[in-house]
Amino acid sequence: MKTPARLLSGAGLTAALLLTVAAPAQPAPFTGPTPTADGKKGGQELPGMPSALDADAGDAGDAPCTPASREKAKKQDWSRQRLDLDRLHRYSTGEGVTVALIGTGVAPGATGLKGRVTAGGAAGDDCVGHGTFLAGLIAGDGGDSPRLAGVAPDARILALRGTGTRGQADADLVVRALREATEARAGVIAIAVALPRRDEALTRAVADARRAGAVVIAAATPDPDRRATEEVPSRTYWPAGEPGVLSVADMLPGGARPDSALPTGGIDLAAPGAGVVSGGPRGEGHFLGAGAAVAAAQAAGAAAVVRATHPDESPGAVARRLTATAYPADIPQLDAYAAVTTVLGDSGAAAGTGRATDPVAVRDTSATDRATDRATLFVLLGSAAVLAVLWGAFALPRARGRGWRPAEAGGPAKD
Repeated sequence: MKTPARLLSGAGLTAALLLTVAAPAQPAPFTGPTPTADGKKGGQELPGMPSALDADAGDAGDAPCTPASREKAKKQDWSRQRLDLDRLHRYSTGEGVTVALIGTGVAPGATGLKGRVTAGGAAGDDCVGHGTFLAGLIAGDGGDSPRLAGVAPDARILALRGTGTRGQADADLVVRALREATEARAGVIAIAVALPRRDEALTRAVADARRAGAVVIAAATPDPDRRATEEVPSRTYWPAGEPGVLSVADMLPGGARPDSALPTGGIDLAAPGAGVVSGGPRGEGHFLGAGAAVAAAQAAGAAAVVRATHPDESPGAVARRLTATAYPADIPQLDAYAAVTTVLGDSGAAAGTGRATDPVAVRDTSATDRATDRATLFVLLGSAAVLAVLWGAFALPRARGRGWRPAEAGGPAKD
């Protein structure tokens, strides 16, 4: 589909070996081990960040919101290693770019986001917490945990509602939010909502946003309903299916999509979408999140750093850069560092992105990563052998000339 620019860095190998965990759909304590930087099972529990709350529990005014987490992650999670953020931030932090985030809202005073969030209308009240969690992945500075910063920690967030207060998707709200993002001239629009039906007004709003110069990124699917008992057939979700929208799916550390992920076609990119760490709207603790919206948020952060580094590129060229530099797989896997640093030819900068026509599965790249590391080791060993031969060719004749006696300091060897 696209020509890859480079293989995964060493961080990709570490990420591929990490334990995969998925956050629960409801705001209950997450009891699985936290993915850790050393690839071992962590001993810390974090609560899961839900994408929606029980719609039958009433309005946010009389029903509980997602409570603050009392736990803090102690190490960088696998997703940030996979995206090579420590190295990426030496080149770009997304400064000067505004990312409009359409979801459950964003708390402007949340840890790691203070001073960089503008909330439209009711979007400053995030009862669910999911939008604030995603904003941290896009543009959070990590607070007192800088290694948990987002992909574009100097970008700004324009928070817009695409759901009701309990997180239920609303097509009319998404259309309204797209129009507000377009009027605000947002450089990137991240849509955490996936709708089951196409809407004419939504199609027009997406087209207008792209004509205005925005890179539009959307979750390829909604989160699965864990209460469902029947298999869900493959289908297209919107606005991810709209022309020119970068459709992003979630992947596990090994590269595969989660077993519970809803099937769909037309996916442009895969990004980390399980066991991902970020903050919430209340308190200073951390949560674990999962799903296509989590993956789309990281792709939106990558688009922000690309726009900051290559400000003259069109939205189509930015999208093409994100896919052309991705790690090669059935669904290309986001590589934010490569997207910023790779020099593309004229064809690589062409507008538009290719799409898979049928549902596909992401290839597990862990074996490839290990093979790459082995190849690197063989190269190093081979280089050492060459140096040994060259040293021998230089030193042995001189030693023979000295009668195999060590050379004396300050003068030539004596006969």
